[in-house]
Amino acid sequence: MSTTTSINETEPKIEWLEKAIQQGLSLSKMIAIPAVGIAVFLLLWSIAAQNIDTSLGKFPGPSAVLEQFGALYDEHQAERIKETAFYERQEIRNEKRMAEDPGYSPKVRAYTGKETFLDQIITSLITVMSGFALAALLAIPLGIAVGLSKTLNEAINPIIQIFKPVSPLAWLPLVTMVVSALYVSPDPIVPKSFLNSMITVTLCCIWPMVINTAVGVASIDSDLVNVSRVLRLPALKHVQKIVLPASVPMIFTGMRLSLGVAWMVLIAAEMLAQNPGLGKFVWDEFQNGSSDSLSRIMAAVVVIGFIGFLLDRCMLQVQRWVSWDKASAAR
Repeated sequence: MSTTTSINETEPKIEWLEKAIQQGLSLSKMIAIPAVGIAVFLLLWSIAAQNIDTSLGKFPGPSAVLEQFGALYDEHQAERIKETAFYERQEIRNEKRMAEDPGYSPKVRAYTGKETFLDQIITSLITVMSGFALAALLAIPLGIAVGLSKTLNEAINPIIQIFKPVSPLAWLPLVTMVVSALYVSPDPIVPKSFLNSMITVTLCCIWPMVINTAVGVASIDSDLVNVSRVLRLPALKHVQKIVLPASVPMIFTGMRLSLGVAWMVLIAAEMLAQNPGLGKFVWDEFQNGSSDSLSRIMAAVVVIGFIGFLLDRCMLQVQRWVSWDKASAAR
């Protein structure tokens, strides 16, 4: 009797151990395979870099790029120390002036020092998300309208197909001229370079959202449309209760595509518009032509790619939160 009891108690432990081993193996596989791929890539990069000579010296390998990450962070820290000292000096001067003249109104000037690499990353993220949000506000309602109306689809589709392949390099001069003509202010709240980059991003990433939203709306199951007709839902209620939930997977597919396009377009736009972001950083280092320029540009390339990956993962996570179809948001 006791032997049977001990066997029965041992079986769940063995099953649990087997599951734990399987989970451990699957986890190690998930980590090991990408790690091997990254290691092979770094090895090939290092070998190729040693055999490429440029006018500025050897092409930077992984170690040189890693060294520049440390240098860029040190520059950021040094700039923050200068900024803190600048505001402390202003505060001391204002206190002395107020002690001499109680009616004096203290003035605080903004620090206008050099933007660091981390500052430029933040600027680029603000620019791309602003352009992407503006594109979403325009594209999603337009896509819903196009998907619901075949007549509107036939009218709008030629325009979409014409402007969809236009390069940001073609849009930017036009945007720059329009912003310069319409945004006239002696003390602008938002810099013109920011607006130029943001609007260019919007114009280039609006089309994937319009197309995917329209396709998602047009392909709604006819049973759902019939239910809406039976219930005699008003137009807005029909969009809210039937159209949007059913087309969420396709809408987010378009948003993910648009965000990837927006991030790629931004770098080119910042180079030409001289908006102080990652694009300007790359262009300035290219113009600088120092011995560290190539490794600093390569460090920016790695950061640009990594941020693009994170933006896509974030958009996928948002899709998982709001979508009823979890299978469509699995990757």
